[in-house]
Amino acid sequence: MGELIYTLCMLTSLACTWLLFASYRRTRYRLLFWSGLCFAVMTLNNLFLIFDKVVFPNVDFMPLRVVSALAACLLLLYGLIYEKE
Repeated sequence: MGELIYTLCMLTSLACTWLLFASYRRTRYRLLFWSGLCFAVMTLNNLFLIFDKVVFPNVDFMPLRVVSALAACLLLLYGLIYEKE
């Protein structure tokens, strides 16, 4: 059951990424770009979670998961702080 939930979370992040970038291409609103990048890295984070728990259960992907989560938060924080409009 966990595999299904992890996969659905990754697909949801991927869908959000796609929708945010599609909206950015239409409007050119920069905050959508930074949010899209954030969700792209969150998708990568969810992929690392699937690798960690399902595909390679004996390999520890925790450092990659923590670094990717931090990168996603920093991208969104940068977009929120430095993109004024």
